[in-house]
Amino acid sequence: MNNVFIGVMTIAATFILYQFSKKMYKKKPSPFTMPIFLSTASIALFLFLTEIPYETYMIGGQWIDIFLGPIVVSLAVPLYREIHLIKKYAGAISIGIFAGSLTGVFTGIAGAKLFGFEDWLIQSVAAKSVTAPIAISITDTAGGNVSLAAVFVMIAGVSGAMFGPVILKICRIGHPIARGLSIGTASHAIGTAKALESSETEGAISVLSMTISAVVVSFLVPFFLHFM
Repeated sequence: MNNVFIGVMTIAATFILYQFSKKMYKKKPSPFTMPIFLSTASIALFLFLTEIPYETYMIGGQWIDIFLGPIVVSLAVPLYREIHLIKKYAGAISIGIFAGSLTGVFTGIAGAKLFGFEDWLIQSVAAKSVTAPIAISITDTAGGNVSLAAVFVMIAGVSGAMFGPVILKICRIGHPIARGLSIGTASHAIGTAKALESSETEGAISVLSMTISAVVVSFLVPFFLHFM
């Protein structure tokens, strides 16, 4: 009964906090008031200050986590609706996904080597740009720390959702296909959720990029780790 109460309170608190974050973002739109960042940071800070174990929070949080799978699958809907556009620009999209995947893996490994990180840490950051389950699998095969890999994936996703649209605006990149390719290959599902706010086309291309780049990265990571 105690666990049931904790679970209900956790879910309710998370929902209320996210709704509050959405209102804050509407009033003062900024990368730092984005709901995904503000609500996550607030929960983390609250758990830290109150010394509540993460395991306690996940008594209810696990039920929220269960819905992530169906939500990701539902992203196929905008992808299906934009299939005609994907066929039309198949060549450009393929090149963009490969270039984005290549850049993500190379910058992660090269940057870690530049700062003199140990091999296990380099192996943990290599797959940061793909969705968590695949990144964890790649990291485990490469010999890195899967828990740390999950953190890097979260950072890549949240930072991409926060600053991706700003960077694209500064670079004057307005075409929905180009924007979707950039966000999808760099910040997976979290970035894709942000892309869907802009347009269904941008979101659909981001879904496609996120999916295919995960496959591409699974081949690129072992290759770069071997030669670098």
